[in-house]
Amino acid sequence: MSSAPEQEAVADGREPRGVPPADIHPGSPTPLGARYRTGPDGVAGTNFALWAGGAEAVELCLFDEAERESRHALTELTHEIWHGFLPGVRPGQRYGYRVHGRWDPWAGARWNPAKLLLDPYARAVDGDFGARTEQTGAGSALPAQLYGHVRDWPEQQIADTVRDDRDSAAYVPKGVVVGEATADEGGADEWQDDRRPKTPWPDSVLYELHVRGFTMRHPGIPERLRGTYAGLAHPAALEHLVRLGVTAVELLPVHQFAHEDHLVRRGLRNYWGYNSIGYFAPHSGYAATGTRGQQVGEFKRMVRALHDAGIEVILDVVYNHTAEAGELGPTLSLRGIDNRGYYRLAGEARRYADYTGCGNTLHVVQPQVLRLITDSLRYWVTEMGVDGFRFDLAAALARSMHDVDMLSPFLAVIAQDPVLRRVKLIAEPWDVGSGGYQVGAFPPLWTEWNDRYRDTVRDFWRGAQHDVRDLGYRLSGSSDLYAWGGRRPYASVNFVTAHDGFTLRDLVTYEHKHNADNGEHNRDGSNDNRSWNCGAEGETDDPEVTALRRRQLRNLLTTLLLSTGVPMLVAGDEMGRTQHGNNNAYCQDNPTSWLDWSLLDDPRWRPLADLAARLIALRRAHPVLRRRAFFSGRPHGQGGLRDLAWFTADGTEMTERDWYTPGATLGMYLSGNDISQRDAHGIRIVDDSFLAVLHAAAGPRPVTLPGPPWAQSYELLVDTAREQQPTASGPAYPAGGTLTMPGRSVMLFRAVPG
Repeated sequence: MSSAPEQEAVADGREPRGVPPADIHPGSPTPLGARYRTGPDGVAGTNFALWAGGAEAVELCLFDEAERESRHALTELTHEIWHGFLPGVRPGQRYGYRVHGRWDPWAGARWNPAKLLLDPYARAVDGDFGARTEQTGAGSALPAQLYGHVRDWPEQQIADTVRDDRDSAAYVPKGVVVGEATADEGGADEWQDDRRPKTPWPDSVLYELHVRGFTMRHPGIPERLRGTYAGLAHPAALEHLVRLGVTAVELLPVHQFAHEDHLVRRGLRNYWGYNSIGYFAPHSGYAATGTRGQQVGEFKRMVRALHDAGIEVILDVVYNHTAEAGELGPTLSLRGIDNRGYYRLAGEARRYADYTGCGNTLHVVQPQVLRLITDSLRYWVTEMGVDGFRFDLAAALARSMHDVDMLSPFLAVIAQDPVLRRVKLIAEPWDVGSGGYQVGAFPPLWTEWNDRYRDTVRDFWRGAQHDVRDLGYRLSGSSDLYAWGGRRPYASVNFVTAHDGFTLRDLVTYEHKHNADNGEHNRDGSNDNRSWNCGAEGETDDPEVTALRRRQLRNLLTTLLLSTGVPMLVAGDEMGRTQHGNNNAYCQDNPTSWLDWSLLDDPRWRPLADLAARLIALRRAHPVLRRRAFFSGRPHGQGGLRDLAWFTADGTEMTERDWYTPGATLGMYLSGNDISQRDAHGIRIVDDSFLAVLHAAAGPRPVTLPGPPWAQSYELLVDTAREQQPTASGPAYPAGGTLTMPGRSVMLFRAVPG
C-alpha cells in the first residue's frame, strides 16, 4: 500500500497515471463501490463492485489525465453484483460505468451503454454534470448527450421512449478512487464516542446553515477558503458559533448534487443542494483543497474542528429522490444502472411515482435501495464522523408500497441498526403525496420538524389567533402531538423559520413573496407565509415601523428559545439577515442567500445577536427550560407547586373558559422546584423558577404578577420592548404587584422565593 505522501501526490495529479493492465482479477462483490486495498497476493489495486439487477453486461471505464477512456468488462457476477479487482489502480483514479441491457421504457427498462454513469457508491466526485454546455435560443442548457432519450424528438408525448446513442462521457463527472484515511484525516479511531460531543437531545440547540453561504462573505476567513468545508472549520467561523452557544450545526445538503436544466437555462444554479446524485461523496463544489479525493479529508477535518469546539454535525439528507428527475430527466446514475430496481414506477412503468414533487421517488422497499441508503448513513457516521441526520421529506421514505407506514422497512431497519439508532434522527414528517402529512406520527428514536409550532408562533405574534389554546401546547412541548409511545418533549424540533421560506427579518418586513429573481414570474414559493410587515411592505426609513420590526424579531427569538423542545435557528436570523422578500431562494447562489457579516457591526442588529446568545446561555444554565419529560401540571411533592401553571394578565390562574376567551396575553410559570427528573447520581434536580409573559396586542396592558406562594418577588431578566436587555441584577417587582407591559412584547422573570 502506498504511503500517505505518495497517495496525495497521485491525488494531486503530480504523478502520471497510465491505463492499468487489462487483466482483471475476480475480486469481491463486497463492499460495493471502489475500494483501494492490497490483495491476498500482496498486489495493491482497487476492487470495483456495482449492483445492477437485470443488466446484461457492465463495463468499468477508467480515465487518464487526457480524458482518454479505457474500458474493462466486469465478468464476475454474484447476486446481481458485478465485480472485479484491477491491480495498479490507485487513489485518485477517475472512473465510471457503462451498463448494457434492454431499452424498453414502456416496461421501465432504460439501459443505454452510451451513457457514462456515476457509481452510486463513489466516495468522491470530480467534475460537474454538463461542464460543457450547449447553446440554445434561451442561453445555455445541459447537453443533450446527458439524456438517455432523444430530447428533440418531434413527437414530445413519446420523446422519452426513443434512445439517444450519443456518448455522454465528456459531460459527466467521474467517481474518484479514495484511499484509506490517514491519521490527519480521521483514522478508524477518530470518531470514537469519547471524541464526539454527544449532546443530549434536551440540551441541544440546532443551527441550520449552508456551508457555502455561511462563509462566502466572512471577512475573517481567507478568500480562498470562503464557501468551503475548510472555511467552516476556520477559527473565525467557529468563534461565532461558540459565542452564540449552539450545540449542533445542521448542514444543508452536502452530498454530491447536480443543477437542474431549467436553472441552467436561466443562468442560475441549485444553491440549496436538494438534488442529490452521490450519497457517499461530499459535494466537490465546497472543497478548497481539490476534487481528486482531497474533499473527503477536508470534510473530516471540518467535522473534527466542530467537534473540538463542542459542536455536533447533522446532515440534511435527500434520500427520497435523485437529480435524475422524471422520465424526461437526464440519465446520470441509477436510471441507467437499474431503473426498475431503484425507482418507484407508476402504473404505466414508463413513468415515475412522484411523492416528492421532484419527478421521481426512490423505491425504499427494494432491499438494494434500502442497502444503499443505510450503507450511506453508516458511512457518514463511522468514517466521516457526523452525529445525525435530518431526512428531507421523510414520509416518502416511510411509505411501504403506497401509503405511509410507520412499520415500513426503512423505519424498521433504522430502529434495529446498532450504529444508526444511536445518532440524532430528525424527520421532515411529510411529503407531497396523498396521506403524506405525518407530524407527530414518527416512532420513538425520531424527532420531527414541528410546523405546527412554526405556524402557531407566527400567528400569535401577527395577531391572527383567536385564543391561546394552541400556543399553550406549543410553548410546553406539544404534548398533544408527542406524548405517546414513550416519546418526550424533545421529539419536537421547534422552529419559526427554516431555509425554505422567509428569513426572520423578512417575516416582519414582507407580507408577500418577492421571487422575481428566480425567473418563474413569482409563481414559485409558498403563498402562505403567515407574516406581517408591521405596516409597510419592504424596507422603510419610518422609525416607528423599523423599531416595531426589531421588537417583533426579539419576540419571536425569545418565544422560540423559551419553549420546551429542541429549538432550531437559521444562520443569520440572529443578526437580521434578509433575502429581500425572496421566500424560495433555492437558486440564489449570490449575496441574496449569503450571510452579510457586516450586520454584526450595525448597532441596529448587534443587540439581536446578543439577545440570542443570552437566551441560549440561560437555557443551558437552567434545566427547567430544557425538560426531559412532559409537564404533569401537578406538584412534585407535598406542599409543592404545579410544575407548570398558566396565568391571565390579571395574575390569576387560567380557567378552562380563559383558554377560549379572545385575548393576546399569556403567562407561563415554570417551577424549578417541581421538576420530576433526577441527575445521573439519582439526586432530584432543583432549579430556579421562571415566569414568562407574552403580550401580542398592539397597546400596553396592565399585568399583575402572581402573588405568593408562586414568589415573593420577581427579577426581570428579559424585556423585548428594550433594545438593550437588563443587567444580570435586573429590576425586581413585588409578587402581586402590577406593571404596565408595552404592546407586543415578552417579559421573562426569575421568581424569587420567600
